[in-house]
Amino acid sequence: MKIVNARLRGKPNLYTITCEDKLFSNMTIQNETVNMDEADIDAKGNLLCSPFIEPHIHLDAVLTAGQPNWNMSGTLFEGIERWAERKPMLNHQDVQDRVLKTVELLLANGVQYIRTHVDVTDPDLVALKAIHALREKLAPYLELQIVAFPQEGILSFPNGKQLMEQALEEGADVIGGIPHFEFTREYGVESMQWIMELAEKHDKLVDVHCDEIDDGASRFLEVLATVALEKKMGHRVTASHTTAMHSYNNAYCHKLFRLLKMSKINFVSCPTESLHLNGRFDSYPKIRGITRVKELRDAGMNVCFAQDSIQDPWYTLGNGKLLRVLDCGIHACHMMGYEDLATALDLITDNSAKTLNISERYGIEIGKPANFIILEGEDDLEVIRRQGEVLWSVRHGKVLVCRQPSTLTERVNLID
Repeated sequence: MKIVNARLRGKPNLYTITCEDKLFSNMTIQNETVNMDEADIDAKGNLLCSPFIEPHIHLDAVLTAGQPNWNMSGTLFEGIERWAERKPMLNHQDVQDRVLKTVELLLANGVQYIRTHVDVTDPDLVALKAIHALREKLAPYLELQIVAFPQEGILSFPNGKQLMEQALEEGADVIGGIPHFEFTREYGVESMQWIMELAEKHDKLVDVHCDEIDDGASRFLEVLATVALEKKMGHRVTASHTTAMHSYNNAYCHKLFRLLKMSKINFVSCPTESLHLNGRFDSYPKIRGITRVKELRDAGMNVCFAQDSIQDPWYTLGNGKLLRVLDCGIHACHMMGYEDLATALDLITDNSAKTLNISERYGIEIGKPANFIILEGEDDLEVIRRQGEVLWSVRHGKVLVCRQPSTLTERVNLID
């Protein structure tokens, strides 16, 4: 495969890129005599970059909003109640049908890597087994990581520990947790210790729903980071949401950042969903309820954005477009300076790759897998400004998506 007239991130020139044996084989600055007849793809001056990564989504719950009841309060906690009502209705075919519809949506929007949290507070592990069974079918199109997520707690749910261990036997790649939802702080602390020991024992990654609450006294992040530091596992550990950090006082947060930097853990923020769920107990002013993304990034820590939900009990919207999530996040987090915008795509590409621990096989480099997308715009700023479609998505040199950019056929001309 040969791609011509491509822009690369952070580079001023047009490039010609070739792929052989499913790998990038050559990248050269393009001269004026490029032979268009030999090109498989004409990027037409648009940006060629690494595929989008969805580092935090709940595929088991997608497309279930309103089934059987709607989340009328819009709170996280009612969302958990509504999901508990839907969970007994799960079956193998139901889960797989909804997952495949959603994966098609994500693929159409340039996503080629997904980390999904799957609820394992289900004695039969219906959703986990159904999603794991899709791996072979999905393998040509994307890379899938499955998190064993204890939605209703580990110590606070009957046989919670046994279900987590069984989930690993059934094929889960990542160990999850939800300490702020456990019955007591003591349970929350114990759950963090236990999952880190389990991850160490089975050589697994960790991704915890950590302090996803408006309560500024919810401080399980310090527990998770401390254990990660002590076990030297920080690069394999992710703290998702951490929305309580929005409510931490600055003196405590300054102290906390020292630990977080030492631990080297990763962070995932879900800005659209956090804005929707958090601040529900406030009158005015209402908190934003998003973790301190800009401050984490500026302190040298790895942080990325995710969509979290698509039409489920927690979030009624969602369309698989990470550019929409990115646009929302940089607005809400006051990341609209030129330097912020010039590298903003990192938040849904390279930073997410670090979180998933796949950086060694991800990126636009000779010798790496020929996975890429082409976006409308010549750089990060223009891509975000236009909010255009993914024009091409290619995996291992095979085209997954190809669409023409929208064009005006007629318009009003107000300039003579």
